[in-house]
Parts: sequence; C-alpha cells; structure tokens
Amino acid sequence: MKKTLSKFKKKANYGAQVVAVGALTGLFAGLVVTLFNRLVVLSEQFSRGYYGFFRENPAFIPLLFVALLAGAVIIGGALRFLPMLRGNGFPQTEGATRGLLRFKWYRELTGMFAASLFIVFMGLSAGAEGPSAFIGGACGYGVSDLTRRDPIVRRYQITGGACAGLAVVFNAPLTGIIFAYEEAHKRFTPEVFVCSFSSVAVAVVVRNLLHYAMGLSVGPFLSTFSFPGDPGLLFCAFILLAACVVTVVAVAFYHLAFLVRKYMAKLTRFKGMLRYAVPFVLAGVCGLVTVWAMGGGTEFIGALGSGSEGGVSVFGSPLWAAVLIVVMLKLVTTVANLGADLPCCASVPMFAMGAGIGKLLSLLFIEMGMDPALSDGVVVLCMVTFFTTVVKAPVTGIIMTVELTWSFSFLLPAVICAAVGYLVGDVLHTEPLYDRLLDDILEREKRSGERITVRVRVTAGSPAAGRAVRDILWPFTALVKSVERGSESFAPVGATELCAGDVLTVEGEPSDRKDFLAALAATVGEIMAESAPPVSPAPPVPPAPPESGNGEGGEAAPPEEGPQEK
Repeated sequence: MKKTLSKFKKKANYGAQVVAVGALTGLFAGLVVTLFNRLVVLSEQFSRGYYGFFRENPAFIPLLFVALLAGAVIIGGALRFLPMLRGNGFPQTEGATRGLLRFKWYRELTGMFAASLFIVFMGLSAGAEGPSAFIGGACGYGVSDLTRRDPIVRRYQITGGACAGLAVVFNAPLTGIIFAYEEAHKRFTPEVFVCSFSSVAVAVVVRNLLHYAMGLSVGPFLSTFSFPGDPGLLFCAFILLAACVVTVVAVAFYHLAFLVRKYMAKLTRFKGMLRYAVPFVLAGVCGLVTVWAMGGGTEFIGALGSGSEGGVSVFGSPLWAAVLIVVMLKLVTTVANLGADLPCCASVPMFAMGAGIGKLLSLLFIEMGMDPALSDGVVVLCMVTFFTTVVKAPVTGIIMTVELTWSFSFLLPAVICAAVGYLVGDVLHTEPLYDRLLDDILEREKRSGERITVRVRVTAGSPAAGRAVRDILWPFTALVKSVERGSESFAPVGATELCAGDVLTVEGEPSDRKDFLAALAATVGEIMAESAPPVSPAPPVPPAPPESGNGEGGEAAPPEEGPQEK
C-alpha cells in the first residue's frame, strides 16, 4: 500500500510540475508574443504610409530601393550571425520540440523579434504566426533553463510556448493545442496535452487582458465575415469544385517554392547578399503597385468579407481584376521569401492567396446560381484548403475554420475541403511544408548523428513506469527494440505497458549524444550500459612491392581501421 501511495505521489508531483511550468511558460509567452504582434501591426501600418508617400512622389522612388538594398544587407548580416533564424519559424520550433535543435534562447528570441519586425517594416509580404510560435518556443526554452528542468520537461515547455505563441496570433486556443500533436510531435501523450493546455490557456487570457487594456478587439479573427445557419447540400457541390481548383494552385505554389529555393541557393555573390536582395526588391515593386501586396495579408482577407466597409481596388480596376492581381503578387513575393529563407512566415500569405481565389470563385458561383450570402463561406473554406494542401495539417485547418469564424456552420464543408486538399496533395507528391524545411535545416547544420544502443532499466515513479510505449514522449529517433522482464524477452508493440524493473534495449541516432542519454534517463530511469555499433573489419592489405634501388622487399602496411557502420 505504501509503495502504491509513493508511486502515486511521485506521478502527482510530476504532473503538478508539468502544469506549473506550462502556466509559467504561457505567462511569459503571452506577454512577449502579444507585444510582438502589436508591434507587427503598427509596423505594417507605418510601412503602408511611407509606401503611399513614394507612390505620390515618384521622384523619390530610387531612395526606396536604396533603403531596401540596405535592408537586405542588414538581414543578410543578421542571418550570418544567427543562422537559426533562417526560415519562417515553424521548422525551427518543430526541431526544438523534437530535441533535434538547440540554441541560446535569449539570443534567438531577441534576434527573431527584431528581424521579423524589420522585415514587416520594410514592406515585405510577411506573416507573424511563424515567428510568434518560434518566440513562444524560445520563451518556453528560457523558462526551462531558468528553472533548471530536465530535457524532457524542457521539450514540454518549448511545445507549450510554441502552442501559446500560435494561439495568441489568432486568438485561437484549440488551434494552438492541436499544433502540438499534428505538427510539433505528430503524436499524443498526456504530458504534452497538459503542458500545451496550461500554456495556451494562460497565454490567451494574458493576450485578451492586454487587448482590453489597450482598447483592442478580442472578437473573432474574421470579424467582417458573416455566415448563414445552414448552407445546404448544394453548397457542398460548389465547395467541392472550389477545393479542387484551390488544391491545384496550392500544389503549383508548393513545387514552385522549392524550385526557387534550389536556384536561389546558388546566388552566392557578395557573400550571399544577392539572395536576400531579390525578395526585398520584389517587395518594393509589388508594394508600389498596391498596398494589398504588403504585410501578411490579414487586412486583405478582412476586406474580402461582406461586412467590410471598403473594398479591394488596384488602379480603379473591377473587383475580380484587383483580387487576381493581389493573389499573383502575393504568390510571387511569398515564393521569393521562402526561397531566400527570410525570418518571416508564409502561413497568413497562404491564407490570403486562398481567400483571394475563394473570392474569385464565389463571384463565379453567384453567376451560376449560388446564394450570395454564402460568398464568405467560400472564401474561408478556400483559405483552409490552400493551407491544408501545403502544410498537410487537416485537423488544424478544420479547427481553425471554427475558431476564426466562431461558427460551426461550415464544419462539414471544412472536412470536405481538408480531405480534398490532403488527398490531392498526396497524389501530386507534396510533403508537409514545415517538415521539408526542417530537413533542409538539419542538412545545413549537419545534425545527423551516429547510431547508438542503450540498455536502460525502468525505475518506479519514472514517467515510463506503468505507461504504454505509445504514450511516452521518447527522445527523438529512439526506438525500443526489446523488453526484458524477468527471464522473458520480447519485442514491444505500441500497447505494451512498461513495468518497474523492465530492462529496455533502445536504439537511436541522436544529434546530441549527451542530451539523448539525459532525456532517456529522465524518461525511463537508470542507464545500465551504452554501446556503439560494431566496427566493420578492414580488408587485408597486400604487401607493398619492393622498393627500387635497394633490392629489399617492403614490409606489409598495417591494416587500416574500417569505417563504422551507420
């Protein structure tokens, strides 16, 4: 009885620890990310103002491009000094949550904060959600370092902070929590849920309190959109056609982005600064054409809603032409940003492209007999389709539909759109965008490690004791090969429940051996033995030929050491 109570007490203390550090992470991330997003909005507004000045005074336009080239040099220098900032924030965050990437949290946090703000200020097509998730994850990393948590709890805190950062951007707590399972870890464990839930809850409360204090809205993200109670079955036919069209465009965008990345990687002139000059110059050209091509695209999306006071217009063109121009400019600038690995996110620009295509299709569907009241629904569902096709996160897309609109009216159509986007994208060979970008980071950082084998004993009270193998957050790349229980030895399956005293044989290919072993010890218990893979025997070396001039035979060279097996 005492043993059972002791075990229960240890698990309760561990759970309370996860909740406490999650709440602390949410507080820190909520404050920092809310401040960051508010500054992003102000920077975007300011950039729209000075771009308007240059449009009205064409004689000063050369000064704009001089400033943009100087901005490219500044960002290029920052990325040489802080290479972890290369990318849109999500891939680095996912790598940190899986234990693949480590960084100095205070340096990367301030670097991403400043670099992303600077890029928005310069008028580029840049979203804040990826940097917000990165900043939130860095906040979790910082809380972990300051409270001296073990590697497993640190991963929980990074996950909670990233979820909190994403939730703060859209005021969407469920989307933030789902991000932990569908993107960060791609699996469910109770500890990940508890930590992400506590972090997101505290961060969203902090965000809304700060918005109340600043006199800002705390309503739905898409406040200019309205939705009828029942769209009807005929609407599903329209939306199925729209999903197919959007999916084809999204797949084209995906492959174009990686084609541009391939060629922009070869722009190494001037220490690589030419690569960063391309998106800055393109942003200047597109910003002079229309303000709707600047920033992440939230104002463009809002202007497409039926409740919008203004509208989208480019040089006085009709609505359909203006929307088409903006979508094309967004596509060009977003592809350039991805190609140059700038520290800005592409998710909101992708939403904007999907929303623009949805608006064009809704105008067509109205001519075909669709109720005009359903136009806003087409716009939102095309946003979700574009996102799901490229990112391969259907559940996140469906939940996001509900949270962005505060309406369940389009839940079934959202499921249809997410299914079409995911399946068609899979047929056309699109991998999850952020996973592929993470692979590029790991290849650049040369993070592939050597395979090791570890024997570890499960101790009473450890997170693994009494849990199924599939419910444990193992160090990344760890694979449980066998379980020894008394005189019995067997290969485990996902449902195998581990008991105190079990001896596990675990294989892994860690990027950081010390961190891998520390995480394994914190998860399971006692490290018993560690071994490297066997060394391949070297082939025999034939004797050297006699040396010319002395008539004596040379000695055989000593056998060389063979390479280790991977």
